[in-house]
Amino acid sequence: MRAVGVDEIVCEAGVTKPSLYRAFKSKDDLVAACLRESGREGREAIAEVLAKAGDDPRIRLDALVRHYADKLAHPDFRGCLMSNVAVELPEPGHPGREVLEECKAEMRATFLGLARDLDVADPEGLSDGLILVIEGAIATYHVFGSQGPAHSMLMTCNAVIEANLRRKAGIR
Repeated sequence: MRAVGVDEIVCEAGVTKPSLYRAFKSKDDLVAACLRESGREGREAIAEVLAKAGDDPRIRLDALVRHYADKLAHPDFRGCLMSNVAVELPEPGHPGREVLEECKAEMRATFLGLARDLDVADPEGLSDGLILVIEGAIATYHVFGSQGPAHSMLMTCNAVIEANLRRKAGIR
């Protein structure tokens, strides 16, 4: 993202620099707008997945995990845009950084809400554990592809869910 200059952007978009700067105050604002749109699309996809899953909390949680597994299996998968951009935008207060932090917070809130619906003893632990597995699978995909550690994402997420359900039931 940092390597692409405004000249390249306007050339590819077929607009002039003044047109770009009428719509966006800076390249940083353009980046934030692109991330915002990607986040909106991601939220819509997740809402659709959860709507199709019905009302059962476990089925809904499984559907969300499967959604991420399906993304990893897509041949054009290039990782999580928000995570990829986070590496390039470490500075707090950058408009793009603020958007990606909001998106990741929404992801965490979605998992936490589903974990609470599942009625486990530690919904925060369950949701954070699932996010760690999913984000780890996405990160390792860049090196190993879908047949590396990412291949065990579903199995590992299921084990984390089952362990939390057993803990709630008092089973070790």
